[in-house]
Amino acid sequence: MTDAELRSYKKIGAILKQQLVDGVYQVGDRLPPERDLAELMNVSRTVIREAIIMLELDDLVSVRKGSGVYVTALPKAVAQNDDNYEYADVGPFELLQARQLVESSIAEFAAIQASRNDILRLKDILSRERITLEQNDEDYSEDEEFHSAIAEITQNEVLINLQKELWKYRNNPMWKGLHLHISDHQYRKMWLKDHETILTSIQRKDPALAKKTMWQHLENVKQKLFELSDLEDPNFDGFLFNVNPVSVGLN
Repeated sequence: MTDAELRSYKKIGAILKQQLVDGVYQVGDRLPPERDLAELMNVSRTVIREAIIMLELDDLVSVRKGSGVYVTALPKAVAQNDDNYEYADVGPFELLQARQLVESSIAEFAAIQASRNDILRLKDILSRERITLEQNDEDYSEDEEFHSAIAEITQNEVLINLQKELWKYRNNPMWKGLHLHISDHQYRKMWLKDHETILTSIQRKDPALAKKTMWQHLENVKQKLFELSDLEDPNFDGFLFNVNPVSVGLN
């Protein structure tokens, strides 16, 4: 995929999502074929395919082999400052602690289950993530796709959905408020290296190493965000959730 295509598929994904918001398509509707969408939007079918993946990761569409792409849900416009917002009262460090516990075990299991095609998919995601960082793009979709893809390797729908739910907590006000303090994107390059290390451990089919590298990746994220946090913020939860809750045999 070229740099232009990489930029385009995100824009096309946003256009399709807005069409769902505007009621152009309803739940149960089938989207037009890739070829028709590509001609209508004047982009390649590859761009359309990647845009569909974006919607699929958001649980908005379902791709049915041999049948087409069907709308399964509509985007929900939720005010991020709403006190009733489902994820509003979970702080970023509480989230990261939970992700360490869950996703390290998911990576461990994925290393046992991974196929050649799984490895190729992870490599493709990291290749696109590299391009995004080179362009100083604010988009985190490849980051999310990488973690989702690892969960999907397990072929366990409970684990797949659990991982998706964990990611949704990143949309809460406290997480977004923390990211307002972040101006240096070098940290994302460090986390890309973590992703590469996780991929290597899964490719080697080494479950213990996969668990360790995923745990350490999220520990690196946690410690870097701790450094960048406003410790005087009354919503700061780093002191409560900065300590590793259990020993997971990483020595």
